[in-house]
Amino acid sequence: MDVKKLGPVLEQIINKMSQNAKKRYETNPAPALAKASFDKVDTAAPCFTMGFGKASCMPKARIPGKKKYYVGGYRNNNPATGVLDPMMARAVYIDDNSGHGGVVFCAVDCVGLFSVDVTEMRRRLAPFKRRTGCRSINICSTHNHAGIDTMGLWGPLPKSGRDKGFMQCVSDAVVAAVNAAYEDKRDGQLYLGYGEVPREWMRDSRLPEVFSNTFTRLRFEPDDGSREIYFANLASHSESLQGKNSLVSADFPAYIAEEVMRQKGAELAYFVGAIGGLISFFPQHEDNIESTKLTGRNLGNILCSITEEERIEPKISLIRQEFYVEAENPVLIGAAKIGIIPAKPYDLGSGRLNLGLKTEMTYMELGSLKMLLLPGELFPELAYGGYLTAEESAEGKDPSINPKTLCEIAEDEKLLIFGLANDELGYIPTPNDFCLHKELPYIEPARDRLDRRHYEETNSLGPNTSYFIADTFAEIMKTVKNS
Repeated sequence: MDVKKLGPVLEQIINKMSQNAKKRYETNPAPALAKASFDKVDTAAPCFTMGFGKASCMPKARIPGKKKYYVGGYRNNNPATGVLDPMMARAVYIDDNSGHGGVVFCAVDCVGLFSVDVTEMRRRLAPFKRRTGCRSINICSTHNHAGIDTMGLWGPLPKSGRDKGFMQCVSDAVVAAVNAAYEDKRDGQLYLGYGEVPREWMRDSRLPEVFSNTFTRLRFEPDDGSREIYFANLASHSESLQGKNSLVSADFPAYIAEEVMRQKGAELAYFVGAIGGLISFFPQHEDNIESTKLTGRNLGNILCSITEEERIEPKISLIRQEFYVEAENPVLIGAAKIGIIPAKPYDLGSGRLNLGLKTEMTYMELGSLKMLLLPGELFPELAYGGYLTAEESAEGKDPSINPKTLCEIAEDEKLLIFGLANDELGYIPTPNDFCLHKELPYIEPARDRLDRRHYEETNSLGPNTSYFIADTFAEIMKTVKNS
């Protein structure tokens, strides 16, 4: 269909969607969400208790075989033709021995998990919570672009790329890894250290060039001298295998873990930070497979080479807040409504579509380390600053319209961001550089007045997501300060 004809059709669909949501909102609005309280620990115990567990997410069916599994992350309808290395779920259980209960972090080698997936996994882990007194379960994605599609967006559209049987395998792996982490628990001390990835290894494919090259490491040293546990965070897309790949893999994070085990005999749980906008690694070899392995080994070496550390005081304080985000992207909402992706739209009565999604964030203080677990792929400048000026932005908008940065809100420039935590909202761009295609918004990437491509907006909920995140975090910090 001609763009000039398709544009008005899209506008009619958007208006109808908005009107229907408005009517539903007037009679049955989205339920109010309770304000969370800060679970604060004041007195430190002598030690942490920590354990590690891992389990394979891979389906039992042979790849390739009769059943098709689609690689999620680059192009549609890309059936997997083999397996380079397995997708894994890796979990750590951490207890400060305060009596408040432990916390769980689980990293899954996939492109993303929706809130509905995390909710189901938590439901299955409810007996675990009751048995152990665990107070917080967090399930994150490494944003791996070489895994089997967990979101549904990379199948032979309009058919979803999500396979029900495979999603059960992922859920089983998370449950197994979390239980194994608890069974592995040992007493010991936790140490915080930082490595630095050479900035020339990394790229930010969209201005401004703002990203964190800090490789954060938490190292657990058991009192009994047994195997150590590394808990690491780095802000990059896991996409070294690139778009032509059709092999299932965990990408370079698998080889970071392999290198840590080789050098230190330690297990690794790896998490990603503020990766939107789009942060990734330059190829380190002309062959993509070799480049992926080399990237992982080099990063593993940086992680193992950290020598300056500080002991973390055994105290874990946290607050988890649910909140709504306006959704203005009719493509993603339409995909949710017809079952391509398993997201549930809510009638909010605000925004272009009068619709939105329910999500969550968790703020945690691990000793002196402040951590923020966020849904989606945050543009780094929203965390650290460095916004484009009006002269540099897509449509001449001033940076003053952007929200206060998350580090400013936290009053801590070392605030550790966890991306794709407990939900995937897509890209979270800065408002003053948000640009849509004039005729086909959210369908075709726009070209702005400076001839720059704006792809990320097509995979975002809209221009206001960053405001909802900043405002929710500001309210959280008020609660924290008043506790």
